[in-house]
Amino acid sequence: MAEITITKENFDEEVRNYKGEPMLIDLWASWCGPCMMLSPIIEEIAEEYEGKLRVGKINVDEQPELAMAFRAESIPMLVLVKDGAIHRTTVGYRSKEQLLDFVGLK
Repeated sequence: MAEITITKENFDEEVRNYKGEPMLIDLWASWCGPCMMLSPIIEEIAEEYEGKLRVGKINVDEQPELAMAFRAESIPMLVLVKDGAIHRTTVGYRSKEQLLDFVGLK
């Protein structure tokens, strides 16, 4: 399964009300160098851990309301959501190993 593009229109269905596997959300922007470096790693995790972890992406320029709701002051910001609630957050580039540890799959 590919990454899910999260918007204010689908946020409740895809994140808030979802009760399945945990979700890693990547808050990013196209002008952000570290975001672009992280993107292929996020995509790889989405493919490798399908069925164990959902992966969503929020473009902070296109979804400023969601960026504000997550209090994203710096990007890339990664948020782990379980049963519709924020479990933990981290900011900045992370290696694949660090991300797997962050989401509890290492």
